[in-house]
Amino acid sequence: MTQMKTSSDEMKVAIIANGKPQSRRVASKLFNAFRDDPDFYLTKKNPDVVISIGGDGMLLSAFHMYEKELARVRFVGIHTGHLGFYTDYLDSEVDQLIETLRKDSGAKISYPLLNVKLTLADGRSFTSIALNEAAIKRNEKTMAADVCLNDVLFESFRGDGLSVSTPTGSTAYNKSLGGAVLHPTIEALQLTEIASLNNRVYRTLGSPLIVPKHEKITVYPTRMGSYTLSVDNKTYTNRNVKKVEFSLDQRKISFVASASHTSFWERVRDSFIGDMEE
Repeated sequence: MTQMKTSSDEMKVAIIANGKPQSRRVASKLFNAFRDDPDFYLTKKNPDVVISIGGDGMLLSAFHMYEKELARVRFVGIHTGHLGFYTDYLDSEVDQLIETLRKDSGAKISYPLLNVKLTLADGRSFTSIALNEAAIKRNEKTMAADVCLNDVLFESFRGDGLSVSTPTGSTAYNKSLGGAVLHPTIEALQLTEIASLNNRVYRTLGSPLIVPKHEKITVYPTRMGSYTLSVDNKTYTNRNVKKVEFSLDQRKISFVASASHTSFWERVRDSFIGDMEE
């Protein structure tokens, strides 16, 4: 929704919520609070701040909605879902968020993103970015692929697939694969195998690999067939895949910096360990 603009100094705010009743109630409360406030201008077009209401899945969707506007947009998440790694506010803290935005100085906290380039055998290529991770799998049969680091062959892989994650994404699918958790100030990629085959014929590293900034991971499938490339919560299926290249993107995602923006390790502890008895 939009409202009539009254000043050039307002903060332009977009509110994105999932369909759950509690998320809709929070969205309604925010809309009513911002609608008549001269400090804010509600709009989905060219916002300064995007408020995501739900869980991490909703924030991923909001991120991809505005992925072409990352140079100007900052995000803030309100947690009403099951997972809230990227969310700073509980649904009971809406008033606190409004006050934070009213006093906002433009400060931000930024995290690295993953650049994914898919090239087909006919020369066509497609580029995407991911906040969490991307994974390449062969449909139906075992995937066989050569893995290159900076265009130098590193290993010949056999297994279900390969996942490449960002530092913040290291806590998502990557973690379930046995990957390491990386702090986002370590600007690096993590390559993790998905059910690799290791025997006397096929050998892979068999452990997660941390690849530093400015280096590239390239996967060359060596068997014809149908492949699925997942990029965050989106999937693409193609035949005749020539290669998939992974690198850190030049852009970053930015979040509104506030007292409620807890440290990365606090988020990890709260998400996976919980309260600890003294």
